[in-house]
Amino acid sequence: MNTNEPIRDVSKLGTPKTLILGLQHLFAMFGATILVPILVNNYFKGEGLSIQVTLFFAGLGTLFFHLCAKLKVPAFLGSSFAFLGGFHTVAKLNTGIFENMSMGEKLPYACGGIVVAGSLYLILALIIRFVGIKKVMKFLPPVVTGPIIICIGLSLAPSAITNASSNWLLAFIALAVVIIFNIWGKGMFKILPILMGVVISYVVAIVLHYLGFTNADGSAILDFAAVKEASWVGLPDFFICKFNLSAILVMAPIAIATMMEHIGDMSAISATVGEDLVTDPGLHRTLIGDGLATALSAFFGGPANTTYGENTGVLELSKVYDPKVIRIAALYAMILSFIPKVADVIGTMPSAIVGGISFMLYGMISAIGIRNVVENHVDFTHSRNLIIAAVILVCGLGFADGITFSIGETSITITSLAIAAIAGILLNAIIPGRDYEYGNPEPYRFDKDGI
Repeated sequence: MNTNEPIRDVSKLGTPKTLILGLQHLFAMFGATILVPILVNNYFKGEGLSIQVTLFFAGLGTLFFHLCAKLKVPAFLGSSFAFLGGFHTVAKLNTGIFENMSMGEKLPYACGGIVVAGSLYLILALIIRFVGIKKVMKFLPPVVTGPIIICIGLSLAPSAITNASSNWLLAFIALAVVIIFNIWGKGMFKILPILMGVVISYVVAIVLHYLGFTNADGSAILDFAAVKEASWVGLPDFFICKFNLSAILVMAPIAIATMMEHIGDMSAISATVGEDLVTDPGLHRTLIGDGLATALSAFFGGPANTTYGENTGVLELSKVYDPKVIRIAALYAMILSFIPKVADVIGTMPSAIVGGISFMLYGMISAIGIRNVVENHVDFTHSRNLIIAAVILVCGLGFADGITFSIGETSITITSLAIAAIAGILLNAIIPGRDYEYGNPEPYRFDKDGI
């Protein structure tokens, strides 16, 4: 396993080593995947997503993805952080049908919006299949997608501060551990900074709890009441999503950013394993797999799914590129979803730890947007690009509560991210000049009509 030669057929390693490799991929995705329902539960005041359902559909979604990708792509699909802003917005909706709803009643509508977002993947996949990816990407250049991704992360920043403020000591420890393992970690620990941050800060929380320390407001750091009542074996808490135009308009535009993330992830995995997976099995197939996994999860009460960079890191570390290993990890996740006691133990996570981890995660979402702009050589010496980026950033951060209006008896809310996406796409299409071509790694000058 330590050889420099990649292993593309895991059967030569034997069953025990293969199972361990699958477990390694489970560990890589686990911390980030379960953090999404924990964060959403904070938004929905304890009536949010189920960790068990999240794990089940992370596993099942991964298997669906592999089927769609002809069993050729070694990618794991975990919970998407990009939709956190959408969940946060839906939780705060208080107009129209949402006016007198409890948090638990709002959640199915948020999931319904994600189902629609997942269907957009299928539309893009069909367009790419029949039109060609270069023509499609003309409408979604990095000068549009980059600032939108930046807005997603920055719009969540206040939530990180709110959670962290309940116990700054725990928040600082969680953040410090993530940074230490990410920068100085060795071997497998280097790709598990989030999980290590959660585990170590949780151990500290247990110690502080039993030493008599409390949160800033005087509340107990931990509460194990739910864990004591939970059974060891039980079915995940599935539910059927619901649809509302306001919630759809909250969630659907986020798919623009996640589809761009998907394209980047497929390129990264291709570079890691030394195969052109964008061509074979094809980007249209991987988009279909990702979209179906997302829609299926949300339809039954789970979060959106996305290809995980953490698992790409495991591929690079182990040099084992056989997709079978990923599918074993997917089965592990599904099995774990039927153990409620473990899910409830995870659910006791103090919000301060979530806040500390969020400092890194939310900032990383914005940093990905910055990287998207930098790596694609977006030239901000040109007024055209400055105008597009500036309008997107102001719309994405300025319209904190979105825009609400009524059509007949239906109240519709367009969120800040939706406004930003619409403004960016329209400005990119209207203002003359281009400095980006998909598939061309080198920057090139504006055409004769450029500004």
